[in-house]
Amino acid sequence: MGGRFSKSRQRSASWDSPAYAQPYSPQGHPSYNSQPYIPQDHPSWNSQPYTSQGQPYTPQGHPSNAYVQPAVKHKLQRRYSRIADNYASLEQVTEALAGAGLESSNLIVGIDFTKSNEWTGARSFNHRSLHHLGESPNPYEQAISIIGRTLSAFDDDNLIPCFGFGDASTHDQQVFSFYPEDRLCYGFEEALRRYREIVPNLRLAGPTSFAPIIEAAVRIVEQSGGQYHVLLIIADGQVTRSVDLEEGHLSPQEQMTIDAIVQASEYPLSIVLVGVGDGPWDMMRQFDDNIPARSFDNFQFVNFTEIMSKNVPVSRKETEFALAALMEIPSQYKATQDLQILGRSRGKMPDKLPRPPPIHNDNYDGQRRARSESFKTSFEPYGGSAPPVAKDKWDAQICPICLTNPKDLAFGCGHQTCCDCGQNMETCPICRSEITTRIKLY
Repeated sequence: MGGRFSKSRQRSASWDSPAYAQPYSPQGHPSYNSQPYIPQDHPSWNSQPYTSQGQPYTPQGHPSNAYVQPAVKHKLQRRYSRIADNYASLEQVTEALAGAGLESSNLIVGIDFTKSNEWTGARSFNHRSLHHLGESPNPYEQAISIIGRTLSAFDDDNLIPCFGFGDASTHDQQVFSFYPEDRLCYGFEEALRRYREIVPNLRLAGPTSFAPIIEAAVRIVEQSGGQYHVLLIIADGQVTRSVDLEEGHLSPQEQMTIDAIVQASEYPLSIVLVGVGDGPWDMMRQFDDNIPARSFDNFQFVNFTEIMSKNVPVSRKETEFALAALMEIPSQYKATQDLQILGRSRGKMPDKLPRPPPIHNDNYDGQRRARSESFKTSFEPYGGSAPPVAKDKWDAQICPICLTNPKDLAFGCGHQTCCDCGQNMETCPICRSEITTRIKLY
């Protein structure tokens, strides 16, 4: 998609998608409130044309950049500021897409590789990591397969840019490409095969932010000359938020994610966030419905676990999931047409390039340098070579889950994490014993 790479690669066999073995009933969570948000131009975006180091990309022809009168644009933005779920069957969605003139839908895939994947399958995936590789596909593989099959009818070149985020090489700052030099996957079958090759080489980390993957998708849209794209983000949890943060205030990761969603609404890009695992998902539902100041409602959240745990045939669950994920796409595509952002190049894009895929046993110090800038130490780092003992002592003070925040929460078993990572755990991620006691450390 955005076809600048060869398509002469073989597809692998399709995946079946069995139901989860254990039903999951989502728990209620306190609602999330945020202050009204006024977006600013993203400081890390530049207005220089992008030149790939690989084979040059030639965008297809599009309508000329027509001008929308401010009053008309404001009226259209109000119309599309909240898009309803209007369809009852997948066939209706497909017909609406065709009726809106959608001939090509370019899929982009982003996969969450944060540490919480190791325990957020406690109820929904039989206490296995959500990235567990077995004979049956895990939730990530199921979601990719279902959406990939559904959108394939609208895909001309079958090329899918695939990225990972949240591992020890990217944290909440960057994404990595599934292949070196940003080579694309040929169809969802190759995406699934490459996913299985990458997972054993990863170190899950954190914290969670969706800003890097959204910015990577915006870069692809701009690079294509404004072709319509659908970004599929599959994640096990919501954006990182400290338990000490007052209600109505945003964490750095929340602010970055909101900024990215608002900026992305200036491009022909639909964002579908698929939640796998046990959640919680209260904040993601708020993101879906209440992010202000967008050109159009470009964000849709779908609870994959809730749908796939229903006691109905697998085929019906797959259809219901695809319907929930794609039912806003026809109206979103129509919005990009009416707002005249489809087929337009804005001349600016995020300046961060994807990292290459992680290599097993990467130098740990190199990974640490990529850690989130959202955690700052209270002292100036020593300029010389730190003694090994000092380095080990510092490492021992860092949460082993996100590799970013200091340890400030102890369990009854004696192991420690940060509050962000440990607040929703049911079992200790180190010794797997049940958590009955939590002690806040100061």
